[in-house]
Amino acid sequence: MTRFRLTLAYDGTDFEGWQSQARVRPVRTVQDILEGALQKLVDGERVAVAAAGRTDAGVHALGQVVSFDLPRDLEPDLLARALNGLLPRDLRVLDAAHVPASFHARRSASSKLYRYVMDMGPVQLPARRKFAAHVPGPLAEDRMRSAAALYLGRHDFTSVASAGGNVKTTVRTVRRSELRVEALARDSGGPSLTYEVEADGFLRKMVRSLVGGLVAAGRKVVTVEDLGKALEARDRGAWPAPAPAHGLTLVRVDYPSPEEPRG
Repeated sequence: MTRFRLTLAYDGTDFEGWQSQARVRPVRTVQDILEGALQKLVDGERVAVAAAGRTDAGVHALGQVVSFDLPRDLEPDLLARALNGLLPRDLRVLDAAHVPASFHARRSASSKLYRYVMDMGPVQLPARRKFAAHVPGPLAEDRMRSAAALYLGRHDFTSVASAGGNVKTTVRTVRRSELRVEALARDSGGPSLTYEVEADGFLRKMVRSLVGGLVAAGRKVVTVEDLGKALEARDRGAWPAPAPAHGLTLVRVDYPSPEEPRG
């Protein structure tokens, strides 16, 4: 068996998330589509794929990383080309490589970077509706920056985790939590906010919940102090509602270099 690593990009609009789902009626997931394409390359043998991040329905990716074993060796470039010939246009392989048998897309990762985009003009342009959320402004930018700073560091993020996750601990370390507001062109529909957050791992719907906290602070529905207390309470019911999925993109997954093993 040969282990491979792929970097994927996908438009999550028409996917019910990354992970296969056991339902009476089949749903379209990234995992099912990719595994189905790989199966065609190995004479129908099932190939189980592990992903760095189990993105939700509607969430996009520019740098999702997956790993799997194949019962035959292929040149990585040939594998990438073959898969792109089989995959739909909303899912693409950007890069392929051989990796050691010890590599695992999720467990070997040292950090992940997500980006959330939100348009704040009175009317959102239709061309942006699939990749940017829409919250008509204005929002209090200073309060949102303070809320973003609150997330930095090592915390128990139970308050921003949705039910259904299967994790040993809800403690995560956020290394980057930054937002910027750009005054786009006049015909763009108004200003747009971009929030980027990097951590050693994320809980289910964690990023969308963090953004929900930013929006609540920006609308002055809650104070930054309220968010701090809600985070400490470790109670999901105390936190504002999560932001919509379609504004979120998994941008990058990082791994330790061979000279710097994780831990």
